[in-house]
Amino acid sequence: MRIKIHTSAGLDLVDGFNFYENQIGKLGSYFLDSLYADIESLIITAGVHEVHFKKYFRMLSKRFPFAIYYKIKNDIIHVIAVLDCRRKPSWIRNKLSK
Repeated sequence: MRIKIHTSAGLDLVDGFNFYENQIGKLGSYFLDSLYADIESLIITAGVHEVHFKKYFRMLSKRFPFAIYYKIKNDIIHVIAVLDCRRKPSWIRNKLSK
């Protein structure tokens, strides 16, 4: 399987990086390293996660309060969004419906 990170998910990662970089210097890089490791682990674990909002698998990050929302089509894992779990569920639902 291959992984494709969609533009929207890439922007989510940049937002997370900026948030953590402003908290404590260099934490933004650790955030990105951790989330990319989680995303890469989908090559092995894709499809075993619960389905949310009727169409997205959701994998929780191991080190940060973020969720990776993805779909699987034709042996490609499409990472659609990487969202902060501390957001309101309605905000997450609206973000995924766009």
